[in-house]
Amino acid sequence: MEEFERSTSLPFPREDVFGWFARRGALVRLTPPFGGRVLREPTAGLQPGSEAEVSVLPPGSLGLAGAALSAMGPRWVRPELRWRARHVGLEPGRAFSDEMVSGPLKSWRHVHTFRDGEPDDGPRATVMEDRVGYELPTVLDIPAGRRAVAAELERIFDYRARQLLADLAFGAALPAAPITVAVTGATGLIGAQVCALLEGAGHKVVRLVRRPTRTDREAFWDPEAGVLDPAVLEPCDAVVHLAGHAIGGRFTDANRHRIMESRVRGTGLIARTLATIAGDGVARAMVSASAIGYYGARPGPEPLTEDSPAGDDFLASVCVAWERACEPAREAGVRVVNVRTGLVLTPAGGLLTRFLPLYLAGVGGPLGHDEQQSWIGIDDIASIFAAAAVDGSHEGPVNAVAPNPVTAAEFARTLGRVLGRPARVRVPNIGPRLLLGAEGARELAGADQFVVPGVLLRHGYPFRHRHLEGQLRHVLGRTPRP
Repeated sequence: MEEFERSTSLPFPREDVFGWFARRGALVRLTPPFGGRVLREPTAGLQPGSEAEVSVLPPGSLGLAGAALSAMGPRWVRPELRWRARHVGLEPGRAFSDEMVSGPLKSWRHVHTFRDGEPDDGPRATVMEDRVGYELPTVLDIPAGRRAVAAELERIFDYRARQLLADLAFGAALPAAPITVAVTGATGLIGAQVCALLEGAGHKVVRLVRRPTRTDREAFWDPEAGVLDPAVLEPCDAVVHLAGHAIGGRFTDANRHRIMESRVRGTGLIARTLATIAGDGVARAMVSASAIGYYGARPGPEPLTEDSPAGDDFLASVCVAWERACEPAREAGVRVVNVRTGLVLTPAGGLLTRFLPLYLAGVGGPLGHDEQQSWIGIDDIASIFAAAAVDGSHEGPVNAVAPNPVTAAEFARTLGRVLGRPARVRVPNIGPRLLLGAEGARELAGADQFVVPGVLLRHGYPFRHRHLEGQLRHVLGRTPRP
């Protein structure tokens, strides 16, 4: 039997820390993107008998490469194993435990305990203790296997501690009164994290889905058919709108049409529906996704603020129409926020999934040289959307980027350093053109955008990761231990 122990001091009251674990969303927020994904959240919270299911990836670089490759292709290519766990003990406010029902190990039992901190830990602090006992399968029950699993547990629990501390601080900074938020695109890369953040902070989330449903956590809508019952949004204080056809691949006429129509049609439907119920006296908000593509792929050397003009290429026209589709809600008095998202960094999808396999194979390199890349971490972009829904001081366009953009060459050097791999093989121009076509390569792979998060800085938004290296180390599990 192998054992793992970890003690974490948290500057928050014990009831708040335990309450966070008891809410829906905790497992999603604690599952590292380099280690797997949540397939099913606990069926009954922390209650004994409640079950959850996750996937787990191999430790180290193999898991990272597998996660990246599978994010670009069918789910069945993931090198992952299913893990089903069941809660088996609960002492409200003080302890809970779970054990593996089925999965890649012979056995696993995890006991979480919470106690009030010592005076040196700060006023009303909490000490959380994790104790894990596990048995390895025969194939791993050798010195090298035991070391690899122990190292992976250190990486996972380091990640969990950072996430928990930041999420508790996020929830504490929001208004205390819980609200109800409807979310489209709730299963997507950003949407799943937005829902988990909001629910972890004590708010109710209603996921808008495109299939009939009878649960109180989901509601039906059909943006293509223009179907959204106003009664669905009447109980809601805000709508976070993230749904839309993925931007990627060649900009064929058919793909361009899907990209544009999916955004304008769905956004317009929500805006018009909110406008029809705006007279009931409820102060509602519509937080709609947009992108820094609003400014065009080649806007020039000057920093871009929320007041900068729109560009004139295809993606700029999409963003302009996307934001304009919110007008019915704005004109009806709904608070509208347009979140202009930068390059979202996570190995679960997006830019990193294209780079990781090449870098891990030792043939990574820059996609350009001096082009500015304005990025944002997955946790920061989720926090920005969630905060905009709850905090009434946000309105209008918001540049959702970190305050320190990097050049393409700097991005490559930093990613190589974090992974411990070379970053010298420059990607030839023909590569993006073959994958994306000339227009897609110019507007996606070759974009040069120095975007400033002016609104977020003025509001004092507490970025979790202001610098690229810290963000990459966090989501890739490569943060050195002190």
